[in-house]
Amino acid sequence: MREQDYYERGYDDEPRRSKKAKKRKRKQSGSRGERVVVTLLSLLFLTVAVVATVKYVVRAPEPVTDNEDQQTQQDGTAEDSDAIQTISNGRERKSKYCYNILLYGVDNDAGGSDTNMLMRFDAEGKKIDIVSLPRDTLMSNGHKLNSSYNNGGTEKLRSNIEDMLGVPVDFYVSVDLKGFITLIDQIDGVDFDVPEDMDYDDPYQDLHIHFKKGLQHLSGQQSMEVVRFRHNNDNTGYGGRQDIGRIGTQQAFLKAVAQKLMKLENVPAMAETFLKYVKTDLTLGNLVWLANEALGMGGMDAISFATLPGDGTGWYKGMSVYALDPTQVLEMTNSMLNPYAADITAADQNILVP
Repeated sequence: MREQDYYERGYDDEPRRSKKAKKRKRKQSGSRGERVVVTLLSLLFLTVAVVATVKYVVRAPEPVTDNEDQQTQQDGTAEDSDAIQTISNGRERKSKYCYNILLYGVDNDAGGSDTNMLMRFDAEGKKIDIVSLPRDTLMSNGHKLNSSYNNGGTEKLRSNIEDMLGVPVDFYVSVDLKGFITLIDQIDGVDFDVPEDMDYDDPYQDLHIHFKKGLQHLSGQQSMEVVRFRHNNDNTGYGGRQDIGRIGTQQAFLKAVAQKLMKLENVPAMAETFLKYVKTDLTLGNLVWLANEALGMGGMDAISFATLPGDGTGWYKGMSVYALDPTQVLEMTNSMLNPYAADITAADQNILVP
């Protein structure tokens, strides 16, 4: 089913995931492209603008189990406080509304998967945890994480992350590069403290990044350039930790965007942009429910950011990789990404150590 079908059906059909659904190959929009950081919070807060202008059923997302006999249905409306806990893969969720949502972006003119984030959204616990997954992360199949999308689209990326970390990816949200630029322009840009001098040119992609370190106002195009920056023309930048440095910049930029969106009172025009550029298996009603919950969490103090622990100087079969630290990854998974009541164990994860 096409992602836009969720909207065309009236916004009130809840997404369903099962083993059968995983086997269906979803049609991807556009060519498989380079990922640009996409903030779920930006997308969630944008949907709040739709509340006053669109009529639909506002409901909580509802992950589907691999065993339909164990699935417990939720009405999940914003007013419903009696929805019972979701059972997934035979495991009880730690709270009634606790989900993992994959965030990624697509550049239809380039190639590869550059940026992925996995977010645990715990509405009952009033906490949002976002973990960046480095693009060069070595997977158990001996390939880098950024090859997943090119080799099977969203479902391949989703399943590889689930296999690696041992946690479910309940839903996904993606936006293309043009949408990222447009969304930032529609909030009149963002004030952002560029972490260091940036001097990079790539004629092949027509990408030119030139900024001085310090606080400045960024347009949508400039924001895209800053979050894509990895190194200078002379290969310096971020103290030799290019991908990790870029992830830090992306996370800081996410915070700046979220803080501005929290202050906006009337952004109805963003709803149209959201629907035009965003692909997701969440309904619009789901997104508004998530947005309302996020706004009620008490601001940025409820949001934590981290990067999957590992070593960016690793090598495997002649290629440079980001080698995960199994012990630290397990600890972070349980503290920031595990939606289950019981802990994830090392046996649940599939991490290749070079």
